[in-house]
Amino acid sequence: MLAARIIPCLDVRDGTVVKGVRFQGLREMGDPVELAAAYESSGADELVVLDVSATSEGRAASLAVVRAVREVLSIPLTVGGGVRSIRDVEDLLGAGADKVAVNSAAARRPGILDEMAGRFGSQCTILSLDARWNGADYAVVTHAGTVGTERAAASWASEAEKRGAGEVLLTSWDRDGTRTGYDLRLLRDIRRAVRIPVIASGGASTAEHFLAAFEAGADAVLAASMFHEKTSSILECKHYLANAKARVRL
Repeated sequence: MLAARIIPCLDVRDGTVVKGVRFQGLREMGDPVELAAAYESSGADELVVLDVSATSEGRAASLAVVRAVREVLSIPLTVGGGVRSIRDVEDLLGAGADKVAVNSAAARRPGILDEMAGRFGSQCTILSLDARWNGADYAVVTHAGTVGTERAAASWASEAEKRGAGEVLLTSWDRDGTRTGYDLRLLRDIRRAVRIPVIASGGASTAEHFLAAFEAGADAVLAASMFHEKTSSILECKHYLANAKARVRL
């Protein structure tokens, strides 16, 4: 069994790490390079960098930020935001990303997943799936949560896997930044729909939330606020999980 992973997330806007609630009300949290280095030294298994304004601004993710983060990082790096074409994926990989996450472009043109997997391999093709409860089901949202779709989250995850996605970065729009814990129902829905690894995102504030996500089927957990604000460290969370018999890298 592979070790469960803890992955800090850097939401970046204009070269600065930001964080909000349900993708809104973004507050500045620090420098991405400094935070990346600090998180690796404190035990992060991987790092995710998301250029949160790239898609809405109609541009690609900042390659300068990716290069600068890569210089201080030896752990795997996933980058997303503003990916619209294979050329954008190529540029991000060339700048130092190990994996590329795609959301809005894939929802608009699912074939980009086939193209990414065919050219670069499933191991670097990540479906970034943002989902919101609509009263009847979990529906996919795009463009940083500002655009709703009729696409059901579970069926979309399944389709993405068939098209070659190697992992699902699953974010609950309803829980994002709320610190109330992951949406375990959503997580279980996606876990039943796919065999590929699932990263739980949206709502974490304690190591207990991590454990609940792993018990619900997550292969990795992503968090931002709790690490940015130093309410808990990655190492503290790993010790808690190890004591709870979860398999983690210490």
